Amino acid sequence: MLLWVVLVLDLGVSAVTLPQITDEKFIAECVEEHNKARSAVKPPANDMLYMSWDEALAITARAWGKHCDFKHNVHLREVGRMHPTFDSVGENIWTGYPPNNFSVKSAVQMWVGEVQDYSYEENKCTDVCGHYTQVVWARSYKVGCAVVHCPHGVKNFHQSPGAIFVCNYAPGGNIRGQQPYATTGNPCSGCKGECDNKLCRNPERESRKSYNWAPGWDTDGPRSSAAPTNTFLDVLIVRPIAVILTCIAACVVHYVYPNLFCYE
Repeated sequence: MLLWVVLVLDLGVSAVTLPQITDEKFIAECVEEHNKARSAVKPPANDMLYMSWDEALAITARAWGKHCDFKHNVHLREVGRMHPTFDSVGENIWTGYPPNNFSVKSAVQMWVGEVQDYSYEENKCTDVCGHYTQVVWARSYKVGCAVVHCPHGVKNFHQSPGAIFVCNYAPGGNIRGQQPYATTGNPCSGCKGECDNKLCRNPERESRKSYNWAPGWDTDGPRSSAAPTNTFLDVLIVRPIAVILTCIAACVVHYVYPNLFCYE
């Protein structure tokens, strides 16, 4: 009876399902939340490009997310290691516990919330604000994101089961000494294309491409964040013990901190 209960608990932990990078709803949410923030910048921008989805950036985001490590990609500054065509790539990371608490909207809004610590006029931060400035970097017009389930916790964050959400941007922003966007003139006056909700749009620039590509450092290759990887022995012996210990720790943490999250 105890074994059956443990197995049910184990299956419950393993059953966490998060959207894949091919999920159209997930893609639409990522694009929408970023462009919503870009349209709303104050003072208004005159050169803000509409941000569209890029498959290769999402592949890279997933590859790094699989490390379940709360730190920036160590290959971020290496040309050709983050994207097959873009030389510069930016990155934002969010992580939280439990994994089912994740939503694209809440994660992106946390980054955007840093606007309160950013002065456009002085181009300075009173606290962390680089996630915000990357989201609204006018010349970053491609985004690719991935969320990964980390059943054994996220390194440099917490050992309880969690989720890590990575977004990559191209061309990369946060160039030292530059403001994220320009403000001289009316919205869209500083960029070409159709003006849609204060964003410059261009069908060719926004077209989605398919890439038969993976970063060379991704030795594991693509893997579903919720793909079953249990062996029979793992399910019957190892994982039940781990689940019991995890549940005890999770109950304690959840009692003290009902919702934990952070971003890098």
